[in-house]
Amino acid sequence: MSHGHCHDGDHDHEHGHGSSEDIGLHYNLFEKIDKENLECLNETVDGSGKLVFKSWERRLDRIEFVESDADEELLFNIPFTGNVKLKGIRIASEDTDCHPNKLRLYKNKPNMTFDDVSMEPDQVFDLQKDCEGLLEYNPKIVTFSSVSHLTMHFPSNFGAENTKIYYIGLKGEWTPGHKHGVTICTYEARPNIDDHKLKHLDSVTKTID
Repeated sequence: MSHGHCHDGDHDHEHGHGSSEDIGLHYNLFEKIDKENLECLNETVDGSGKLVFKSWERRLDRIEFVESDADEELLFNIPFTGNVKLKGIRIASEDTDCHPNKLRLYKNKPNMTFDDVSMEPDQVFDLQKDCEGLLEYNPKIVTFSSVSHLTMHFPSNFGAENTKIYYIGLKGEWTPGHKHGVTICTYEARPNIDDHKLKHLDSVTKTID
C-alpha cells in the first residue's frame, strides 16, 4: 500500500519538480475556468465546488472546501474560456478516509451527470492521500491537447461516507477559443461590387490553359 503525502519529512518523489514558486506559476489554469458555468454535482453546500479551484498559494487553505452529500461521489463539469492543453493535475484533501482514491477524466463532454459516468473515461488515475498538493498526475498530452470542457469524476474515497476536497490545481497551456456567432461580423448586408474586383477569378483563369 502506498504511503500518503500528508506529513512533514521527505517529499522527494518523481512527481515533484522545481520550487514551489515555479510550480505556482504553472498551476494557473483556474484563471481560465468559466466559473459562472462550472458545475459540481452532489456537493453538500451549493457553489462550494467552485471554491476549490484556487491559486497555488491558497492550496493549503482549509476554510474553503467541497464535501460530497448523498454518498462519496463528486462530479465536476469544468468549462474553460478557451482551449487548454492539460499537462498536470494536483489534488489536496486531508489525511483521512475522506480523501478521494480515484479520478476519472472526460474530455469535451459538457453537462455530464452521474447517469453518464458509465461511459469509458479518457483517463483514470489512482490517487494517493495528499494534503498539500505535492503529487502531480499527468494527463495524456495527445488526448488532452485541445480541451474546452473537462469533466472530473471522483467515484470513491478510502472508505468514508463522504469525500472532501480542498484544492484542485490544473496546469497547462491556454489559447483563446473560437466563439460561436463571431462569423456574423463578416456578414455584408449589401455587398459593394467595387470592393470585389473579382481578382480571385483572374487568378483562377490564369491557371487554366
